Amino acid sequence: MTTLVACSHGTRSLAGRAVIARIRAALAAAVPEAAVREAYVDVEQPEVGGVVARAAAAGPVVVVPLLLSTGFHTGVDIAAAVGPHARARAAEPLGPHEALAGVLLDRLAEVGDGDAGQRSGDHVVLAAAGSTDPAATCAVEHTRSLLAARLRCPVTIGFGAGGPPTIPQAVEAARRAGARRVIAASYVLAPGHFAGLVRTAGADLVTAPLGAHPEVVAVAAARFRQACTALVRSAG
Repeated sequence: MTTLVACSHGTRSLAGRAVIARIRAALAAAVPEAAVREAYVDVEQPEVGGVVARAAAAGPVVVVPLLLSTGFHTGVDIAAAVGPHARARAAEPLGPHEALAGVLLDRLAEVGDGDAGQRSGDHVVLAAAGSTDPAATCAVEHTRSLLAARLRCPVTIGFGAGGPPTIPQAVEAARRAGARRVIAASYVLAPGHFAGLVRTAGADLVTAPLGAHPEVVAVAAARFRQACTALVRSAG
């Protein structure tokens, strides 16, 4: 049996930990052919490298990053965890993905009168965690494009870290551009530090994190199966 290491960032938020646990449980139900294990790149334990090493001693391993884009944690932490093991592979991060744009739409429908991003005068700020990795910025821009194609208003980006514009700067820029209602679309997976930055950025409406939405779980399961296929091919 292949081990699926569900690797998230880690958080001190108890609410955030509960959301990640729900994602992990739903993922275990979605991929009954795998043994699902938890791991983290920061803050929490067990650390991904140790989990992968123990699992790889017994059989094939796929690390599924419960992360929304590439960046330091995928390119360094997770890559270092799987690198020494011939039977280990890292799946692609969850985003960008068309299905996640759909989740963002669902979260927008939960705030205000259910028409966030659809009114004249609306402006949506896609509020992402951010990274110094240019590839991560490109991934967020791809997600912005996917979301913008489904809305009737401008969609811009604000980052919690890694580079400008910050989320408050993006909100203020939207107001200066004439927006009558600014909505921060939380492009984060769970409650925690970055979700807090989105909440306090000054937007008129703020969506909930993506959370344990069925499409988030479906994307994670698809990433796992794609990586399993690649692992089999490399072994053959």
